[in-house]
Amino acid sequence: MAPVPADHRAGVNRVEMTSRIPRTLRTERLLVRAWSAADAAALHPVLLANVTHLGPWIPARVSTPAPVPQLAERLAGYDADFTTGRAFRYALLTPDGAQVLGEVDLFPRAAAGRVPLADADHVELGYWLDAAETGKGLATEAARALFAVAATLPGMAHVDIRCDIANGASAAVPQRLGFHLATVEGELQVWRKALAGPAVV
Repeated sequence: MAPVPADHRAGVNRVEMTSRIPRTLRTERLLVRAWSAADAAALHPVLLANVTHLGPWIPARVSTPAPVPQLAERLAGYDADFTTGRAFRYALLTPDGAQVLGEVDLFPRAAAGRVPLADADHVELGYWLDAAETGKGLATEAARALFAVAATLPGMAHVDIRCDIANGASAAVPQRLGFHLATVEGELQVWRKALAGPAVV
């Protein structure tokens, strides 16, 4: 579908935009599904096992292994954000859905930072994996799937991946997917890949 003309951006319906983003995807080796509060019990031991692995790279509000009831509230908030188009966070699961392997995300953005999808002109792609699942190409597989979703959204100029300059494993993902290093903001690298079609800003 062709990008929405710039003079029509303000009229893009948020529900229509959000409906373009599926709640469930399947890749060759992964079930990629929007988080729900019911996932808290499965996520909790993964966060407990990965405090040292994830702590330096992702916000504490995401990586902290809170008690299961609090974690369920956190995941319910993710689900609400998905529904309203503020952020799209997915659990990375084994194909049968039995095991949490990590997370992959799409965050709508504009020049000012993260915004609701209807106000965005590009998206940010994020991911993390259980340390036991790294080195298998799973983050790349999941990121490729969400890049394809981003490519269906009208009015999006590009996809960014932001990672700490010291996190070489994370930076390897955008390089494998053909992103280029657009800028460095302090300790943060911003990798970028244009989406097909004319940019709408």
